[in-house]
Amino acid sequence: MSNASYPTAQARLPTARSRPLGDIFEPWFYLSPALLTIGAVLVVPLIIGIGYSLRKFSAFRSEFVGLGQYQAMLSDAELRLALWNTVWWTASCIFFQFLLGLGLALLLNRAFFGRRLVQALVFLPWAVPTFLSGLTWAWLLNPVVGPIPHWLYAIGIMSEPRNILSEPEYAMWGPIIANVWFGIPFFAITLLAALKSIPAELYEAAAIDGATVWQSFTQVTLPFLAPTIATTVMLRTIWIATLADLIYVMTQGGPAGSTETVATYIYVTAFKSLDKGYASAVASLLLVLLIAYAAVLLRLRGTAVSEGER
Repeated sequence: MSNASYPTAQARLPTARSRPLGDIFEPWFYLSPALLTIGAVLVVPLIIGIGYSLRKFSAFRSEFVGLGQYQAMLSDAELRLALWNTVWWTASCIFFQFLLGLGLALLLNRAFFGRRLVQALVFLPWAVPTFLSGLTWAWLLNPVVGPIPHWLYAIGIMSEPRNILSEPEYAMWGPIIANVWFGIPFFAITLLAALKSIPAELYEAAAIDGATVWQSFTQVTLPFLAPTIATTVMLRTIWIATLADLIYVMTQGGPAGSTETVATYIYVTAFKSLDKGYASAVASLLLVLLIAYAAVLLRLRGTAVSEGER
């Protein structure tokens, strides 16, 4: 019997033209609640925000100014300082959070007595609200009620117990320390999950080949962690760059604007200066910068995944 009497699998599958109209729209019907929610929560406020950025608001009225708000940003020295502070704040937090989170993940990936207790204590900061973390660390860094300045004075780092949050050259380190403490668990959790997925046979093969611990880490562990690292770094960068409450609780952007980031600048401009149009324009600028950053990092992640599959 010839094969012509049996229809192939591809022939038995219905094409888009032969499928009933209800089958085509059925998946979209089930997705419609989620799509409507996303549109209501994300797309609509985005459109409204962009519309605000094209208008100038005063106490009782608003007027259309087109790109005037964006032109004003070019000569805004305070915004340039906030952009630089945002880069410094975000890069420092990501650097320390990633290194300490990776170290904790590697530690918790090994069996030792009391590991469950250590794991619970490591993940505890992630459950604390950010504004409460900011208040706690502001108190800890205050020499009147906190011990940290007195400890730094005792070991010779400070000439006298003082509050670094009141000194422009050191003030940013206060929110950075608080945010590093808060964000370490995120990297530890995600990287630990990725470490658990690495086959043990790869480490055994590397040991048979005579690889050192460092070579096993660089040739086996890091390539497998690369996609997870790219994703976690991208997410934490976006969250940190848009985080305003922790900095505002600790320093309110001061002293002398030394801790003012773009996120706090947007908050102060919108809710204290009541200039919603200019705040929306600055927020749109931050959105564009973060989208460009995410696109680059996702491209690098795709490259890492393709190289790992080879």
